Amino acid sequence: MDQPLEPGLYIVATPIGNLGDISLRAAGVLRAVAAVACEDTRVTGKLMQHLGVKQKLVRYDDHASDATRDYLLGMAAEQPVALVSDAGTPLISDPGYRLVRTARERGIAVTSLPGPSAAVVALTLAGLPSDRFLFAGFLPAKDKARRAVLEELGGVQATLVFYETAPRLADSLAAIGEMLPGREVAVARELTKKFEECRTGSPEEIAAHYAAHPPRGEIVLLVGPPGEAPAPDEADTDALLRAALATLKPSQAAAEVARTTGLDRKALYARAMELK
Repeated sequence: MDQPLEPGLYIVATPIGNLGDISLRAAGVLRAVAAVACEDTRVTGKLMQHLGVKQKLVRYDDHASDATRDYLLGMAAEQPVALVSDAGTPLISDPGYRLVRTARERGIAVTSLPGPSAAVVALTLAGLPSDRFLFAGFLPAKDKARRAVLEELGGVQATLVFYETAPRLADSLAAIGEMLPGREVAVARELTKKFEECRTGSPEEIAAHYAAHPPRGEIVLLVGPPGEAPAPDEADTDALLRAALATLKPSQAAAEVARTTGLDRKALYARAMELK
């Protein structure tokens, strides 16, 4: 028998495709709450039907009013209330940030249940470096804004993870090929579903495949990190040292250039003394 829940807001991750991925704890919470806040009552209704659960569903999406948020938090102050998204973990490119923030400001208990996330599933499938990654949500739909984001994030030493739609995939791959040449990319789609696939290669290779086989379904687009920047040559190093020596002592100049280039500080100090 499920234990009664304390009042508060419960963040519940739901399956991203395969309904079998609902956790025992998540199912238990959904059975025990007084209401479930969700993006689309039809989508969440199917999950509740799968679990054999009938609960009050309250629509809470990006367009939810302050009154709806106040209503849910008023309820959560006295009873357990769940927040779910259509698929995956709430707040990850889904509504909920303001609800959670306001709950914490009001002293309402917030509990988060770990579970499925398309970004993490794609990262584990793609075979790209996973020790560091940056999740950046959806790329902008307009070309200029899309390129600005890629330019901003291009130097980050981490795998970039984006959500993308099928109609915009070709444009995004073209922009990546131009703005971040030489990067390996991966496209993971229909994750945990019957037609799940994950393809890796250059942006041009992936674009050619999907030009011949138009994609469908939910997509995660990953971009591998940049390679190591080449070490500056002797002339560049001297220029950096001279600029630093204009305002710093040789030891300080050597330390600053070492931080920015990764070169040996002792060797830089010796060269700084020669230049001075």
